[in-house]
Amino acid sequence: MKIIIIGGTGFLGYYAALAALERGHQVASLSIDDIDLTGWYPAEIEVRFGNVFTMTPDEMRRALTGYDALIYSVGPDDRVTPPAPAYDFFYDKLVRKPTALFNAAREAGIQRSVVLNSYFASFDKLRPELKLAEKHPYIKVRVEQAKALIACGTSPNGEQTMDVMVLQLPYIFGTMPHRVPIWKGVFIERFFRYPVIFFPGGGTAMITAEHVGEAAVGALEHGTHGERYPIGDENHPFRFMLEHMQIGLGLKKPIWTVGSRIATWGASAIARANRRKGLESGLNMKHLMQDIMSRNFYIENVDAISSLLNYGRGGVAEAIRETVRACYPEGFKNRA
Repeated sequence: MKIIIIGGTGFLGYYAALAALERGHQVASLSIDDIDLTGWYPAEIEVRFGNVFTMTPDEMRRALTGYDALIYSVGPDDRVTPPAPAYDFFYDKLVRKPTALFNAAREAGIQRSVVLNSYFASFDKLRPELKLAEKHPYIKVRVEQAKALIACGTSPNGEQTMDVMVLQLPYIFGTMPHRVPIWKGVFIERFFRYPVIFFPGGGTAMITAEHVGEAAVGALEHGTHGERYPIGDENHPFRFMLEHMQIGLGLKKPIWTVGSRIATWGASAIARANRRKGLESGLNMKHLMQDIMSRNFYIENVDAISSLLNYGRGGVAEAIRETVRACYPEGFKNRA
């Protein structure tokens, strides 16, 4: 296939590009010009620059013409805290603008496409009693994104001409050249500054960036239109993640598991601080601690999905350690 990756110089797009090259596909990247690619970015990848959030539909069609397949790997995730209201911000970036691009892709002759989404949308369906989309703007938007982009595969006259597959991603670890992992500012600085690490007692599916890239290409190769694939490498309690972060940072601090009531109190303080700044998280802090962080959000059918999409497994512990080391090249204790 001749694949164009939206955000191919970004974190997950980069790994999708490497996986596509490894499997013998022709690869192009369309992304903003925000990073020096000299000396490390694969020369085989056709690099094109453009901002899909500001392009017109005509510009999108021209940029996408001549390709067979598309991987869409841009847009904010739940770690971004935008100006309030959060729903409007995430809807614009994750539904309205990618819908325009996917419609343009269909009109340009793209036949296969994949969008990188969130595993929270999967749990909204699996755990309806939690009412996740109702409580959390970010999760609501991710559910709407999947529905909207799958619909883009069908033309106004009712002909389904473009396959759209959705990858639902959990916690992701890994590094790439010249980019600092987003974990630094939104997580490590928040939880590792103090003598004791306080954290809820739940758990989550985790995956390496390398395997996300492989799964994205695998979905192009083997996926079924309209399917939503929750992907992961391993399921672990949060303590596993925190312990390997400590190893990577060269720390040894006590980890105290806190109940949902205490965690909610701390999260509410963060929410109040955000409101004073005119910000709002896409995840409602109160319900985040009660309904998500204190539970195990594990993907139960990882073996079957990884086999179907032909992506590798394992290596999460080392990826966690590499991620936090990349956040502090001089060491966490020597941070500014």
